[in-house]
Amino acid sequence: MKRICIKIGSNVLTKENGELNTSRIKNIVYQISSLRNMGIQCILVSSGAVAAGRSKVKLSEKIDTVSARQIWSSVGQVELLNVYSAFLKEFEIECAQVLVTKQDFRTREHYLNMKNCLNSLLNNRILPIINENDAVSVTALMFTDNDELSGLIASMMDVEALYLLSNINGIYTGNPDDNNSTLLQTVHGDVNRLKQYITTKKSNFGRGGMLTKCSIAGRVAKSGIPVHIANGGIDDIVLELVNSPDEINHTSFTASKKASTVKQWLAGSDGFEKARLVINKGAEEALCSKKATSLLPIGVIKISGDFEKGDIIKIVGLSGKVIGLGKTQYNKTKAESYIGKTGTKPLVHYDYLFLY
Repeated sequence: MKRICIKIGSNVLTKENGELNTSRIKNIVYQISSLRNMGIQCILVSSGAVAAGRSKVKLSEKIDTVSARQIWSSVGQVELLNVYSAFLKEFEIECAQVLVTKQDFRTREHYLNMKNCLNSLLNNRILPIINENDAVSVTALMFTDNDELSGLIASMMDVEALYLLSNINGIYTGNPDDNNSTLLQTVHGDVNRLKQYITTKKSNFGRGGMLTKCSIAGRVAKSGIPVHIANGGIDDIVLELVNSPDEINHTSFTASKKASTVKQWLAGSDGFEKARLVINKGAEEALCSKKATSLLPIGVIKISGDFEKGDIIKIVGLSGKVIGLGKTQYNKTKAESYIGKTGTKPLVHYDYLFLY
């Protein structure tokens, strides 16, 4: 059975006054029911809890930002799920709330436990509605926004496609409100060149912006999953994209060759690295070539931080450019003893290496 992931932003789900847009949620539920009838399983990553809570609870201006967010998300999550559940019952669909933090992705064991949970829900025809657990997350451990979370979920569940629904049609060559800006319909490969086009403006009720969407979309596409950024304010937009993607004004990111499940896990492990390795120019060229290459200690110049066998490390070039993430085959002590020597075992085998 086909499986897709849909992420809906706060600005799609809320009105200008911050209240939940129930007609928009109803249409999303209709689309999910229609997709299910087409034999497509859906995973829903939904923002909107903080916005919903903010419209319900008025707090003192003296309260700190973290506490306010915790209160609003706690109250708003109940409101958000009640609205979804009520509409889903009309289509005889059960839903489950899955609240996660970034720490839930920190080890392969946690990762697989969460994957098993989502698979169990889907196999029993229950719709997972996923959101970050803002009530317990703190700044250092938070996702950039739900775009990052949806990218991790999409890779974890090996979906057919990821749909990021925003309040505009996609990525433009300038400010979307400028008549001289044009919509980028298709993105292939390196997304760094797109940063010159993207506004840093964020949504009224969410944390994220188009720059984050672009970065996440590029990484997910590189792991082998196509990504579509589209206007969630348009009725039946996901149905249209599934049936006739070329006829809809949106931005699509072309997928690379499908990565292994381990590489997909590594693709979402940024921020969990135990150490940072600087490599020389020769090692960088070898890793970035089309040939499958492992990271050998002879190419390592500097190690910052400590690590054991099986830990995640970040690999950086001489210029400071982040090249990728890898899972180590031995600890820092052994790695340092091998630096500059030939004939040693790879520090990171190619099968456990994800390159940006």
